[in-house]
Amino acid sequence: MNDDELVYEQVFRAPRDLVWRCLTEPSELAHFWGPRGMTTPVDGIVVELRPGGRFETLMLGPDGSYRMVATFTEIVPPERLAWLEPMSGMHTTSTLEDLGDGRTAVVIRQRHVPEAMRHPEARAGFATSLDKLDERLTHLTQGDRP
Repeated sequence: MNDDELVYEQVFRAPRDLVWRCLTEPSELAHFWGPRGMTTPVDGIVVELRPGGRFETLMLGPDGSYRMVATFTEIVPPERLAWLEPMSGMHTTSTLEDLGDGRTAVVIRQRHVPEAMRHPEARAGFATSLDKLDERLTHLTQGDRP
């Protein structure tokens, strides 16, 4: 791993197809995209799921808004999803591995990460979005059971 590269790994108790759906459908992305304390309205999300297609999100929080604009570079359902953010040059690749037993390992590799996004606070914020994804997947797989 280089100084400008970050890797996040998490195992979700959800089948790979469901994790893929959550990562690629605006109605699902709206439930977890962005750090805890921010919201991402579904009408602020664009997903043109094809190489060269647009991927945009608008996160809203108490300190303002943040728009992510990217172009999909690789789409291999339900295994791999990659995009490039032209403004920063950051390239994100998410790999989904079916572990069996209804579990999916997700590895998110970000290359050419801007300095501000490498700070511990920013990394912790990103991790909370993965926690929110885990909560969403739990809701979808178990419903509202206690």
